[in-house]
Amino acid sequence: MPATVIRRSSAASATAPRRQRASVRVGFAPAVSPQTRVLVLGSFPSVASLAAQQYYAHPRNQFWRVLGALWHIDLQAMDYPARLAEVVQRGLGIWDVYASCRRAGSLDSAIEDAVPNDLAGLAARLPALRAIAHNGGESARSMRLTRTLGPTVVRLPSTSPANASWTFERKVAAWRAAFAAHGLL
Repeated sequence: MPATVIRRSSAASATAPRRQRASVRVGFAPAVSPQTRVLVLGSFPSVASLAAQQYYAHPRNQFWRVLGALWHIDLQAMDYPARLAEVVQRGLGIWDVYASCRRAGSLDSAIEDAVPNDLAGLAARLPALRAIAHNGGESARSMRLTRTLGPTVVRLPSTSPANASWTFERKVAAWRAAFAAHGLL
């Protein structure tokens, strides 16, 4: 089946001066295991994450800090391979809804020509999967698809620094409720 390309356009971009299009960026492989019970889906890695080749590498993204607060461990003090191993061992998987896209900068609103990841294919390979958790609004745009896959689907507040309207404590509370409901606490 050919990949679906998601295009965005707006009146502002139609009237804006022509600028050079951002090059195509490619995301990461999923961090999962057969024991994955909850799959967290972001939208697409930030510029900092792509440069570091690490999920949630931007220093102000609160993803690792939120997980550390939930599990009472300092994930940020661990090197990246140890962090990923800890997360996967606890039954959490990490991936993104988009496999590739064009984007200048890191804002989700700048994503163009997005090619979705094979979420259905991954879910079919995760026998213990109980829930899919969308990390933020852009990821949640895929809920229509993820709701057809079988597991419970939840939208969580984004851990991105762009989501300044939620306090850290409020984010932790929302993530705690979702994790507790699906056996990750």
